[in-house]
Amino acid sequence: MTFLRKKRVFALLLVGFLLVLFMNSSFIGRKLYPIYFEQEIKQSAAKHKVDPFLIAAIIRVETNYRHHLESKKGALGLMQLMPDTAEWIVQSTNLEPHAPEDLLKVDVNINLGSWYLSWLNKHYNGNLFYTIAAYNAGQGNVNKWKQNDIWDGSQANINQIPFGETRHYVSRVLYYYEKYTNLYSDRWGTEGSESSASVQNKEALD
Repeated sequence: MTFLRKKRVFALLLVGFLLVLFMNSSFIGRKLYPIYFEQEIKQSAAKHKVDPFLIAAIIRVETNYRHHLESKKGALGLMQLMPDTAEWIVQSTNLEPHAPEDLLKVDVNINLGSWYLSWLNKHYNGNLFYTIAAYNAGQGNVNKWKQNDIWDGSQANINQIPFGETRHYVSRVLYYYEKYTNLYSDRWGTEGSESSASVQNKEALD
C-alpha cells in the first residue's frame, strides 16, 4: 500500500512538472531552438547596429553553430564567409587585418559577418529580404533581380527568386528569425520590439 501511494504521489508530481513546462512555452522553445555564442552575437549586433536575432538566424541556417566548418567553395566559420569577402570587409573598415584561419574564430567571424549584414541592409535601404538573399546569392545577383524586375524584394513573392537554394535559404532564415525574436526578446532585454520581418509583413498588408 505504501509503495502504491508513493507511485501515485510520484505520478502526480510528474504530471504537475510537465504541466508547468508546457505552460511555460518559452522554456520549451528555448530548449528546441537554442542560441549559442550569445555574448559574441550581442556585442557584434550592438557594434554594427544589426538585430541580434537576425545574426543568430543566419548562423543557424549556415552552420547550426558549428564554428570550424569549411564549405566546398571555401567559405569559413560560423557565418560562412569567403576569404575574399572577409578581406574586402577589412579593407572597407578600420577592422584589424587577419589571416584566413582567423575566420574560424567565433568572435572574428561573427564580427565580420555582422558588419557585412549591416552593409547589405544599408545597400538595400533596409529591405530585410534583399539583405538575406544577398548574403546567400551575392549582391551582384540580387541587384540583377531587382533591376530587371525579376523579384520585387517582398516576402510574398519569394517564389520569384530564380535560385532554388536562395528561395529555401531566405525562407529558413526568416523562420528562425521569427522563432528567436519570439523566444528570446524578453530574456535579451528587447521586449516590446518587433523583428523587421514582422514590421515589413504588416506594412505589406496595410
